[in-house]
Amino acid sequence: MNQLGAIKVLELASVLAGPGVGQFFAELGADVIKVENLRTGGDVTRTWKASGEATDDRSAYFCAVNWGKRSIALDLSRKEGQKIVQELARQADIVIASYKPGDSEKLGVDYKSLSSVNNGLIYGQITGYGAENPKVGYDAVVQAESGFMYMNGEPGGRSLKMPVALIDVLAGHHLKEGLLLAMLQRQQTGAGRLVEVSLLQAAISSLANQATNWLVGKKNPGKHGSAHPNIAPYGDIFSTADNKEFLLAVGNDRQFRDLCHLLRRDDVPSDSLFQTNESRVRNRQALNEILGKAIREVDSVELLKKVNNAKIPAGLIRSVDQVFEMPEAKELLLQYDNVFGVRTFVSDPVSLQDSHLPPPPHLGEHTTIILAESLNYSSEMTMNLRSAGIVG
Repeated sequence: MNQLGAIKVLELASVLAGPGVGQFFAELGADVIKVENLRTGGDVTRTWKASGEATDDRSAYFCAVNWGKRSIALDLSRKEGQKIVQELARQADIVIASYKPGDSEKLGVDYKSLSSVNNGLIYGQITGYGAENPKVGYDAVVQAESGFMYMNGEPGGRSLKMPVALIDVLAGHHLKEGLLLAMLQRQQTGAGRLVEVSLLQAAISSLANQATNWLVGKKNPGKHGSAHPNIAPYGDIFSTADNKEFLLAVGNDRQFRDLCHLLRRDDVPSDSLFQTNESRVRNRQALNEILGKAIREVDSVELLKKVNNAKIPAGLIRSVDQVFEMPEAKELLLQYDNVFGVRTFVSDPVSLQDSHLPPPPHLGEHTTIILAESLNYSSEMTMNLRSAGIVG
């Protein structure tokens, strides 16, 4: 795709949220330059490797959100490195930043500094708790403080962090929306602006019905395992005859009647304990005992065929390797030699998407070419900067 081929993005972000936004723009054809701090070894996720992982400086984690970018390595603690960022910002449309509170100002790469050389610059900033709160924000802590961990887990069990840094992902989506809106506004006014998203507010706004369960219903959401607090049977897990984990997501009375019919339990929907969703939620344990017994008598392949034909929302619980056997997942794969990734943008028909993005870059892989093509630095200038440890 090349919908944003004329857009230049300067990524001053690391880890997941900001780089995910950078890859989104790269997938749309933008020129994304990833600025990495030479003194600290670049994006910290280059070193976040699972036990036994045998990768180079492009770890599996780094490969999640860094496709389609070019990397320039600079010592941002030195004036010469900061000057290069400012020169690149002069040509950029968008900057994406995720520094700890106060760091961007120390390095001279904050919105005020960069917009002074480019008043049309759109500066996207991700913080933990807002620009005025100096507290450092990390996904796991925000999961804990925003209510997600309190709700996540089995009834009576310990609170659990989600296995994906979902707050980072959500904040990234919020920032995409804000940046795209700012681009529309700039078309009308010619002026850039600062777009700020905090992890905490992104998390709270994503509590959705769990927020209103408290605000409206005055029910403080607790742990329900995978079961939905407002719908039954929804999120409930059962075992099939061949010991597969089977999840139901029945959303209305018609689906419930059809489910009971195919399980040969037509008597259940007429029982006063289960006639309405409200009564099913109230009597969930008794309902699950009935459904569990019936489902244990059916093979998973047969059961899936029946529920799919009846348009009943249900599915088997898959491991991640099984997920990527699905044709829908294969359509999203990114691959270059033995490096793999997944697209972050799925809204357009996949058939219209360019099948190739450059792989995640090595640290400083494009330093020389960026300095030469974007800033007209001679090879001698670049060599001197490299010898001085300012670029890598």
